[in-house]
Amino acid sequence: MSVITDREVGRHTRHRRLRKKVVGMPERPRLSVFRSHNQLYAQLINDVAGKTVLGWSTKDKRLTSTKGTGTVEAAVALGVLIAKDIVQKKITRIVFDRGGYLYHGRVKALAEAVRAGGIQV
Repeated sequence: MSVITDREVGRHTRHRRLRKKVVGMPERPRLSVFRSHNQLYAQLINDVAGKTVLGWSTKDKRLTSTKGTGTVEAAVALGVLIAKDIVQKKITRIVFDRGGYLYHGRVKALAEAVRAGGIQV
C-alpha cells in the first residue's frame, strides 16, 4: 500500500495547474518529465490524438556509459538521446512539461541538453 505524502500532493497540484497551459499538438508535441528517486523518465506526447509518440528513461540500454541513473550527468545524457531521437522523427519544436517539479537540477539539465541538441523548447 502506497502512502501519498504532502510533497507528492503539492507536485500533483502544481502539475495540474501547469497542464492547463501546456498542450502538445501534432506539430509541437509535449515533452513530459517524471523524476523518481533513482530514475528519470520522459515521454513525447500528442495531446490532441491522446498518443505517446516516443518514450525514454535512464534505464535505456543506450545510456550504459553514464555513471548512475539518478544524477545530473545521466539527465544530460538522456537529454542528448532525446534530442537525437526527436530530430530523427523530423520534429523541431516541442513544449516542455516539467511535471510540477522545480526547474532545477535534473529537470533543468534534461531541458538544456534537449535544447543543445537542436530542438526548440
